[in-house]
Amino acid sequence: MDLSTRRQPPTVRLRRLASELRSLRQTAGLTREDAAGQTNINSATLYRIETAKARPQRRTLLTLLDKYGVTDPARRAALVELSKQATQLGWLQAYESELPEEYTTYISFESEARSVRNYESLFVPGLLQTEGYTRAVVTASLPYARNEEVQQRVETRAQRQASITKDDPLKLWAIVDEAVLHREVGGAEVMAEQLRHLLDMARQPHITFQVLPYKVGAHPGMHGAFAVMDFPDTADPELVYIENMAGALYLEKEADVRRHTEMFDQLRAAALNVADSRKLVAGLIDID
Repeated sequence: MDLSTRRQPPTVRLRRLASELRSLRQTAGLTREDAAGQTNINSATLYRIETAKARPQRRTLLTLLDKYGVTDPARRAALVELSKQATQLGWLQAYESELPEEYTTYISFESEARSVRNYESLFVPGLLQTEGYTRAVVTASLPYARNEEVQQRVETRAQRQASITKDDPLKLWAIVDEAVLHREVGGAEVMAEQLRHLLDMARQPHITFQVLPYKVGAHPGMHGAFAVMDFPDTADPELVYIENMAGALYLEKEADVRRHTEMFDQLRAAALNVADSRKLVAGLIDID
């Protein structure tokens, strides 16, 4: 019993299925090695299933449910249905094979989130970027990328932004270091357009925008950007996303999520309030 070798970006549903299967195995009193040995499922395969790196084939899932003593028909049907839904990527499907795995993973989670709390020290948050700003960032950060690659990144960013303009929009709380507003990305015209866009978006009721001013000095966010996501279903725990030059890191442990939530709250308290943040942005482009 094995899995397709095709890369499967984690989704919220796949993450939930992985958590359910881990919990069922532990309740059955089995180690991962026990379960693998007693079901003839490859140990590496079982590890990938339990860490949301792969979706189990139907026969593999049913074998695990049998082994874990899940006999209730409704419970079995619900887990089979969850597995079916676990690979649904929506619009991202068209870009999945062309984008880095860590990026498609983040987009997949973000698209299903209820809210995102995002601190950025270097860039305007992706959900609030204009096309010109995005293009300038991608071109500068990927200097050897082909024009087609740059265009894919720009299009993907625009698709992501549908989450904050739909009927039931994602709630976004964005905090940026003041340096983000002064770094002239793409030239004066592109940056002015970006700042005007920030002001427009900051007026939306589901978007909270704050600036962490220079005068704050040292602060908890100096180690870098991060995002905390939560989801509509309480069965899906909050998730922390951190990105750096070494790659992307997802933190799920309660202590890690709590630490970053507290860090965000400290940044929120230190930042300018919403009105003063807008006033600072407006002052940079001479808007009253």
